[in-house]
Amino acid sequence: MKEAIKLLIVDDSKLMRRVIGKIFESGDSVKVIGEAANGKEALDMIPELNPDVITMDINMPVMDGLTTLKHVMIRYPRPVVMLSTLTQDGAAVTFDALKYGAVDFIHKPSNNQPSSLEEQCHTIIRKITMAAGVEIKDFKYLRSGTVAKKEGKKESPCKYICAVGAAEGGYSALLKIIPHLNPELPAAFLVVLYEASRNVDAFARYLDENSSIGVRRAIDGESIEAGSCYLVSGKQYVSLHSFYGEYSLAVNAAPFTTQKGGINMLMFSVADIMKENGMGIILSGSGDDGTEGLDEIIRNRGTAIVQDPKSCLYKEMTASAIEKCKVHLVIPDSNIATEINKRFSA
Repeated sequence: MKEAIKLLIVDDSKLMRRVIGKIFESGDSVKVIGEAANGKEALDMIPELNPDVITMDINMPVMDGLTTLKHVMIRYPRPVVMLSTLTQDGAAVTFDALKYGAVDFIHKPSNNQPSSLEEQCHTIIRKITMAAGVEIKDFKYLRSGTVAKKEGKKESPCKYICAVGAAEGGYSALLKIIPHLNPELPAAFLVVLYEASRNVDAFARYLDENSSIGVRRAIDGESIEAGSCYLVSGKQYVSLHSFYGEYSLAVNAAPFTTQKGGINMLMFSVADIMKENGMGIILSGSGDDGTEGLDEIIRNRGTAIVQDPKSCLYKEMTASAIEKCKVHLVIPDSNIATEINKRFSA
């Protein structure tokens, strides 16, 4: 019989700790082994209780959630799921938490909509269970790279183009990659992220503020510049055009909004235009979008990198790519930026 996941709940509200605890009472897959009213209490309890997963509130007295998260990642690395009224998709504080090492985020359950309460509980159970499936050794607190943008930097020709595909769990992986890319590389990065368009907008702004390279939403007809990263929603199809050594983007609404295909579309285009100077990267997500496109990049002598499924919150996309493609590297998300910098600066 599979051992129950050991959960530590960290929240300053006694009522909320009780509500979260009750969610797991009826099942045997998760066992609440302790409760802490603030971050300091949690840090004292972790060595003794050794929880598999921690849920963490943000606003707490004595020591707040983000400060506690940083300490956890340095001293006792393990999966932390932020569970707060503040952790909503697209919120800067959510991206902060993921940058500091949280694996996922959940909005606190609310009875304002009783009809959805059961669904909220199922979501919490599912996310805690999935968080426990990520190897602890792959979690560490990563400081952001320098965010200073060089004024009037020398424009270098774009020699390489890297296509990146991410879906569920992709925020966290991208936050370990984009802020650490060298802005002097003769390369541009095109990222398909399966999130709502408004959240991709917010994420692009956040990445730009926390990265040395420029990050922005991709615009139809825009010229591609080296040292830049362009984000598109999974509900868009983006392809690459070439004209006398200059590259531009074509961005259109995806024809089938209920199906994933944007990553494949981008990678097919990069493979066709860039040949051996193209790179494809598959990150966390469900489904198998990107597998065919990555295989095409490999066929055209480009480089294929896949995030190690052990470091993924959602493992399907990466597992599919590894199973069906002869990828060059399978590495944790925290190592991908170093590998890119090395390969594109050679």
